[in-house]
Amino acid sequence: MRPQLPSASVLLLWVLASTVPSGVAPWLSLEVLVECGRRPLMDGISGSRIVGGDDAPLGSWPWAVSLQVHLVGVEFAHVCGGALVSENSVLTAGHCATGRMDPYYWRAVLGTDHLWKHSKHTAKRSISHISVHPEFNRQTFENDIALFQLRSAVRYSDYIQPICLPPAHPQLYADNRTKCFISGWGRLAEKGKTSSVLQEAEVEIIPSRVCNGSDAYGGLINANMICAGSPSGGVDSCQGDSGGPLACHYPTANKYYVVGITSFGLGCGHPNFPGIYIRLAPYRGWIKSQLLLSSSVTASACTALTLSAVGMVLLHTS
Repeated sequence: MRPQLPSASVLLLWVLASTVPSGVAPWLSLEVLVECGRRPLMDGISGSRIVGGDDAPLGSWPWAVSLQVHLVGVEFAHVCGGALVSENSVLTAGHCATGRMDPYYWRAVLGTDHLWKHSKHTAKRSISHISVHPEFNRQTFENDIALFQLRSAVRYSDYIQPICLPPAHPQLYADNRTKCFISGWGRLAEKGKTSSVLQEAEVEIIPSRVCNGSDAYGGLINANMICAGSPSGGVDSCQGDSGGPLACHYPTANKYYVVGITSFGLGCGHPNFPGIYIRLAPYRGWIKSQLLLSSSVTASACTALTLSAVGMVLLHTS
C-alpha cells in the first residue's frame, strides 16, 4: 500500500482552490485540480436497466462501491451502494447507516462487478468512521447523505477511480448531450432477487413539477431532491441500490459527476413514481468539510508516523 501523502496533497489543493477569487475563476474547484470522473476501460457512454436489465461490464463504473455488513452466521452481506470520491472516502445514503453506526461491522468492496467473485483488481477496506448529515430526517429522507471513511486508502487503477463531486456552477456544464446513469447490486424487480453482478441503467432526469404532480409524489419532493428514471416506468433503482450514485456525463468536461445519491421511491419501476435521489450540489460544503477532516486526520497521522520513524533512527544512531 502506498503512503498516505497524496491525501495531504489533496488537502493543499483544496486550500488553493478555495482561495481563488470567484470573479477570476468561478469554475475552479477540486474536480479541476484532481483527476476524477474517468472510466479508463470504457470508450463510449452506455447503460442498461437495473430493474430487469443487463450486467455492467467489469470496470465500467470504477467508483462503484458495495458497502457490506458482517452478520451473524454470514460472513458479509451487501447493504447499500456507494460512490468513491477520494482515496479513502465513500459517499452513500444516510439511511444506510440507520441502526448500524458502528464502523466495526462494515466493510467496503471496490474494483469489482461481482459481489462474491473477486479478482486481483478487487480491494476490500474496513471502515474507520461514519459521518451522517446532522440534519438527516429518517421519516422524510431529507438530507439523506453520509460519508464512510476507509481505514486505509485505496490505490487507483483502471478498475478503481473516484467520481467528481457535482460542479459548483452546473449551468457552466449544461449540455443537451448530458446523459445520466445509475448502477447497483439491488433487486432486479420490486419483489425479485438481488443481483450479485453490478447492474447499470441510463435514466432521464424528470422535472420536479412533473414528479410532484397529483398523480405522482404530490408535493413530497423538495428542492434538494432529484427525480430520475422513466415517466412510463420500467427503468429504476430498487432495494439494495440505496446509496449508489446518480452519475452524469458532461461532454464539455468529458467527466462523470455524481449529481445525486439513491435515496427512496415508491416501489420499483412504477409509472409516474421514479426513483428519488438526493441532489448533491447543495451539500458540497458539508461533503468537502468531511473530506478535509479525514484528509487532515490522515496527514496528521502520517506526520506523527514520520516523526516517530525519525525518532527511532535518532535513537538507534545515538
